[in-house]
Amino acid sequence: VRPGTPPHEGTETTHYSVVDAKGNAIAVTYTVNALFGAKVIADGTGFFLNDEMDDFTIKPGAANLFGLVQGSRNAIAPGKRPLSSMSPTLVLKDGKVYMVLGSPGGSRIISTVSEVILNVVDHGMTIQQAVNAPRVHHQWLPDQITIEPFALSADTRAKLEAMGHKLVEQSEWGAAEAILIGPAAVAEEGPASSGNDSALRLTPVPGTIYGGHDDRRPGGAASGY
Repeated sequence: VRPGTPPHEGTETTHYSVVDAKGNAIAVTYTVNALFGAKVIADGTGFFLNDEMDDFTIKPGAANLFGLVQGSRNAIAPGKRPLSSMSPTLVLKDGKVYMVLGSPGGSRIISTVSEVILNVVDHGMTIQQAVNAPRVHHQWLPDQITIEPFALSADTRAKLEAMGHKLVEQSEWGAAEAILIGPAAVAEEGPASSGNDSALRLTPVPGTIYGGHDDRRPGGAASGY
């Protein structure tokens, strides 16, 4: 454990997305939840068990580890799973897998995943552009809009604040790892291909798989074969 002020977001959750040569796809998000999880190592394994029980409502009206305030409907009960923000996602287009993605980030996971999808589907970004784009988050309580640096223009921030919204700027969060399946890259304008057409504005042509890695957490990579 390094000395100094701890980061606002832990690194106890990770996500990976995989597509094989036959088009089979999987999105996996897994976590120990908090630092060292349950602080119990399963005999003979060498790894910590998670403490996902924190996602249940222990005390209605009280915030959990990620500041989420919940009610009695999420109380512990036999055979029940706790509510979770983890969102490993497959997006289908014409009945076929089109995007494979997910992210760590606690309560911010839902915002991260949905914004990456919207950036591709509604804003026409490449998968890497969609992953790189700055993010905005709101989780009801605390009643504030959390934004990454440069996520909103100055006039947009001013208008939101004039409406009574509280804006809180935080350094980057989440780490979306995403794959887009199907369209190959053909640059509309610009230089010839450098072997990394995912950086260009694309016209879809069937046949290529693209990976988008999130440098907010530099430990991963987009890798193909």
